[in-house]
Amino acid sequence: MFRSLLELLAYLLLFLIVRSAIRAFASARRPPAQSQPRPDIPSGGELKKDPVCGAYVSPAASLQRQVKGQTIYFCSETCRDRYAG
Repeated sequence: MFRSLLELLAYLLLFLIVRSAIRAFASARRPPAQSQPRPDIPSGGELKKDPVCGAYVSPAASLQRQVKGQTIYFCSETCRDRYAG
């Protein structure tokens, strides 16, 4: 009984090691994903902080709202709608 349990654990361990090695080999052969820059949004420049969630967004890619003469930048419609001002 004890011996068969040890054999089962050994096979399970061998299976996990082989599976891990196969996954590592497959991911190493996969080329890295390259994101295409959006031509309508300039790269670089200053980032603005969303006051609701704290995310930093490009002014060109953000949603904006004027509050008391000041421009507030939001990362999404949800954050814009949650903003209390």
